[in-house]
Amino acid sequence: MAAVCFKPLSAGEFNRAEGELQELLAVAAKDSGSEVVRRSDTFGFEWIVVHDPDFEDLVTTVHLISSELQAHGFGEQLLAALFKFAGGDRPVYLIYGYKRGAFWPFIPTGEDEKRDNAEELRLKSELEEELPFEPELRSWFG
Repeated sequence: MAAVCFKPLSAGEFNRAEGELQELLAVAAKDSGSEVVRRSDTFGFEWIVVHDPDFEDLVTTVHLISSELQAHGFGEQLLAALFKFAGGDRPVYLIYGYKRGAFWPFIPTGEDEKRDNAEELRLKSELEEELPFEPELRSWFG
């Protein structure tokens, strides 16, 4: 599973862009064979969620969605892309922040809203040679 999160536009802008966004989702799903759905969260953000068993298709589809949103003038609305991995007994997420152009890990403990900071730092140390990681740790928790 992967997802793209963005801030919604104002009502007028959103209504004009709605058709373009639905077209984009249809193209993304058709091109990759991925299941692509759109959701809203309780904080008022929009999520385009991609399900595909092939990781390369997930990455390609997320890239297509974010590139198309930018090409249609929604680049400022893009917040993050999220990639979920099986991490043993709990999920592991890599988050890409569009504004900073960097990744950071997110590993919830499953208890309330707590995170496994030690495991997040370990994952960063394993992957930082391959991916651009957010150097400011406080940005991980913001």
